[in-house]
Amino acid sequence: MNAGNLRVKFTALWSILQLAKISLAAALPLFVDEAFYAWEGRHLAWAYSDLPGLTAWLTRLGAELGGQHALSVRLPFLVMGAAVPWLVVSIARRWFGDDAGWWSGMLTLLMPLSGVLGVLAMPDVPLVFAALLSLEAIARLRDRMSWGALTVLAVGLSLGALSHYRFALVVAAGLAGLLCDRRGRELLRDVRFWLALLIGAAAWLPLLLWNIDHASAGLRFQLLERNPWTFHVGAAAWLPIQMLLVTPPLFLLLLATLREAWLRRGDSSRPWGLIAGVATVSVPGYFLLGFVADQQRVSFHWPLAGWLVLVVAAPWVLSRWGRVARFGTLAAAGAGLLATLAFLAVASHPSLRASLADSRIYPADFAGWQEISAWVRQQPPEPGSLVVASDFEMAGQLAFALDRDDIRVLDSPLNHKHGRAMQLQLWGLRFDDLGQAASAPVLLVVDDSATPMKHRLAVYHQLCGVFGALPAAEVLNVDHGRKRYLLYRITADRKAGGCSAPALAWIDAPTRKATVSAHFIVRGWAFKEGAGLAKVEVTMDGKRVATAGYGAAMPNVAEFWRVSNDPHHPNVGFTAEVDAGAFAPGEHWLGLRLHGVDGSIETWSEQRIHIQSR
Repeated sequence: MNAGNLRVKFTALWSILQLAKISLAAALPLFVDEAFYAWEGRHLAWAYSDLPGLTAWLTRLGAELGGQHALSVRLPFLVMGAAVPWLVVSIARRWFGDDAGWWSGMLTLLMPLSGVLGVLAMPDVPLVFAALLSLEAIARLRDRMSWGALTVLAVGLSLGALSHYRFALVVAAGLAGLLCDRRGRELLRDVRFWLALLIGAAAWLPLLLWNIDHASAGLRFQLLERNPWTFHVGAAAWLPIQMLLVTPPLFLLLLATLREAWLRRGDSSRPWGLIAGVATVSVPGYFLLGFVADQQRVSFHWPLAGWLVLVVAAPWVLSRWGRVARFGTLAAAGAGLLATLAFLAVASHPSLRASLADSRIYPADFAGWQEISAWVRQQPPEPGSLVVASDFEMAGQLAFALDRDDIRVLDSPLNHKHGRAMQLQLWGLRFDDLGQAASAPVLLVVDDSATPMKHRLAVYHQLCGVFGALPAAEVLNVDHGRKRYLLYRITADRKAGGCSAPALAWIDAPTRKATVSAHFIVRGWAFKEGAGLAKVEVTMDGKRVATAGYGAAMPNVAEFWRVSNDPHHPNVGFTAEVDAGAFAPGEHWLGLRLHGVDGSIETWSEQRIHIQSR
C-alpha cells in the first residue's frame, strides 16, 4: 500500500474518531475530577494544591468559549487529543519513512488509551501533548540545529511543567534517551539546547513558589502522602491491566519494539538509542515504581507517553511479522477501541448505565451528579441558606451544575486522599462546624455511596457531631441505589443532642443475582440510629410486594455495629414471604422500604435477582 493510500485511510479514520469523541464529550457527564478542575478554573491561580495551573486554565478557556457545558470544558482537551496522532505521524515519518509514519498514526488512533485521549478534561492530555511536542522538537534538532525547533522544545517543556508533577518523569525519560543516543549526546553539548531546557525549567517556578508558600503541601502529597514507598506485590497487576488497555497483540508488539530498540541502540542512523532510553523509563520504569508507589488511586494511564514513543517505531517491527499477525494486531486494537467507546457511550446514557448498576464495571465516577444537581436545584431556597457538600467530588459537581462558587465542603477523608483539602481551605470553603454558619439554615448534600457500608455509621455520627440532631434525610437513589444521596434541611433553630441517622440495612437472602422461584423468602437486617424502625417493606421493581416480620434477634449485627444507639438492638432482623407470581420470569430488582419510628420513609438500594420460568 503506497503512502498516499495510507494517508487517506489515516485521515478518514482520524476524522471518524474525532466525530465520535466530540459526540461522547457532549453527552458524557463530567468525571468527578473534571468537575473539580472546572471548579479550579473558576478560581484562576498559577498553581493549586493538586496540580500546576494549566488544566484549570484550559477548563476556564473552554467555559468562556462555549458556556457552562461539559463539551465546552472539554473542548481544549479535544483539540490537544486530536493533535497527538499527527505528532506521532510527523515523528515517525522523519525517522522511519512515510509508510511507517502513517502506520504509526493509525496505531495511535486504534490503541484505546490514546484513541480516546481528549474526551475527558484531564491533565494527562496536555502532559502527553507536551511530551510528544518535545519529542518532535528533538527529532528535528537531531537533523539540524534551528531556533524554530528550539522554540518548539521550550514550548513543549513549558506546557508539560504546567500540566502535572509527573512531567518531571517525562523530562527524566527524555534525558535518559538523549544519553543513550549519540546525536542526543551532541545536543547536550550545545549551549543553545540548554537554553531551551532552561526556559522549560523556568515553567516549574509557579509550582515551586506555591509549595514554598504552603509548606510544600503539593510536593508532600505527590511524593509522600500518596506513596507508601514500601514494597508491595500489588503492582504485579499492572502488566495484565496494561495488556488489556493497550490490547494484547499491540502490547506484545510494543514490547518487541522496546527490545529491538535496545538491541539496535548503537545504530546512529536511526534514533534507536533515544527510543530505548525514553521508553524504558516511561514503561518498565513505571512498572517498577508501582511496587513502592500509590495503589489506591488510578494510575493505568501513566505510561501512555512511553507507549506512544514505541508506537513511533512499531511499524518497523510489525512489517517483519506475518500477514495474519499484522491483521490480528490491528483488529484487536480496533476492537479494544470500539469497546472503550462503547463503554463511554453506556456511561453517558442513563438507562444503559443503570443496567450496569450491580456490576464491577459500573461507571460510578460519571453517575449521579446530574440527578442530584437537578434535585438540589428544585429545593425551595431559604434566605441566607448555605449549601454544604459531603466531599470535594460532590461539591465540584454541584458547583458546575448550579454555576456557583460558594458551595461549602465538609472536611472529608476523600479530600485529603486526593490532595484537595488544602485547596478548599485556601478558598475558604471548608465547613468544619456550625459556628461558621452562625444562624443560617443549611442544605446538606451527602454522597452516601461514596462511603463503604462498614464506615457509614461512623460518618453519620461525625455529621451529628457537626450539625447536632439531624432531621430526617430525604433519600435519592440513582441507578437502583448504586449512587445514593442524602439531603438534609438543617434549620437555623437546630438543636444539639442525640444522633438520629439514616437507616442501614442488608438482604442476606436471596443473594445478589440469585435465581429464585415465584415464591421465595427474603431475610436480612435493618436498623435506624436514634429512632429505630417501625416497619420494613419488600419491593420488587419499586412496587411493594410484602411487609416483613421485623424484630428477630441478630446478635452478630449488634456486635458489629456496637456503637449504634438504635433502641431495638439486637432485635433488628426481618423475614418476608414474597409472592412474585404477578411478575414475568427474568431479571428484576429487589429492594426495601424502611419506615422509621420518627415517621421517616427511606428507600434502600436494590439488588438484581432472576425469577425462574414457571
